[in-house]
Amino acid sequence: MNLSEKGQSPLFFLVGPTAVGKTALALDWAEAHGAEILSCDAFCVYSGMDVGTAKPTAEEQKRVRHHGIDVVSADTPYSVAGYTQLALAVAKDVLSRGRHLLVAGGSGFYLKSFFSAVVDKVAVSAEIRERVGYLLETEGLAGAVEELHRLNPSGLGSLDIRNPRRVARALERCLASGRTLGELEGAFAREESAFAGWAKDVTLLERPRAELHERIARRTREMLDAGLIEEVRALIDEGIRENPTASRAIGYRETLAYLDGTLDRADLEETINRNTRRLLRKQETWFRTQIPVDRRLFPAPGANPFPSA
Repeated sequence: MNLSEKGQSPLFFLVGPTAVGKTALALDWAEAHGAEILSCDAFCVYSGMDVGTAKPTAEEQKRVRHHGIDVVSADTPYSVAGYTQLALAVAKDVLSRGRHLLVAGGSGFYLKSFFSAVVDKVAVSAEIRERVGYLLETEGLAGAVEELHRLNPSGLGSLDIRNPRRVARALERCLASGRTLGELEGAFAREESAFAGWAKDVTLLERPRAELHERIARRTREMLDAGLIEEVRALIDEGIRENPTASRAIGYRETLAYLDGTLDRADLEETINRNTRRLLRKQETWFRTQIPVDRRLFPAPGANPFPSA
C-alpha cells in the first residue's frame, strides 16, 4: 500500500507545452495550498543551465520549496531512471509530512514515468558497452545490425536500423539479457510504473498556437538579453559538450553552434524560435496521446487548476 492509497493527498500535475505558463501558475497554486513543487523538466536537473531552461529563479524557489532542480552538473548525463528514483523519494517524503506535491513541467518521458514504465530493468555492463562500441567502430552500423539479426532470428520488429544509437542500445540489451528483442518487449509491456496505484490529478495547460508562438519569441529575446550566450560560454568550461543530452537542449545547441562559428549571430534568435516551435508541435501531439488528462485549462490570472483540492 502506498501513501496515496492511505487517503492522503493525490499527486497533482500541472503540465503543458513550452512557454504555456506553467511556472507562474504552479507557484501561485503551491503557495496558496501549502504545496511543494517537483520539477518535471529534463534540463532543469542540470546546475548552471538556468537562463536557457527558464528555470525558477532563486526568488521563486524561496517562495515555494522545489525539488528536481540542480541535481547534477551539466557535464554529467542524467536519465529518466534516475529521475524516477528521485521523484519516488520526494513524493514519499512530501506526502508523509502532510503536504501536497505538485509535479510541474513538460518533459515527455519524465512525465510519462509517473503513469507507465518507460525504461526496462536490463542492466548493461561497461564491458558490453565497450564491446558494442568496438563493433560499431570496426564494422560500422551494418556489422551491428548483422549481429542483431543473428541474435534475433525472428526479426527486429520496428527497430530503426538506420539509427546507430538505437541499434547499439538494442544490441546491448540483447547481449546483457540473453533475450531477443521480442522477448524484451513482452517483458517490458508487463512492467508497471513506480507510481502504479498512486492517486493522480492532472491539469493540462493550453493556449492558441499563435499565442504560444508569440510567447516563445518573447522568451527567446528575454533569454538572450539575460545572458544566454554568456551562460553557454561558462558551461563549455564546465564540460557541457561531454553531455550529449544537455548540449542538445534547445537554446544551448544553437548557442554552441554560434560560438563555434557555424551559425551567424543574426540567425541565432530565429533558429532558437524555429526549433522551439517544432518542439511545441511534438509536445502538443504527445500530450494528446501519452498521458491521462483530467482537465484542460487556459492559464488566466487567478485560475484554479485543481478546483477540488
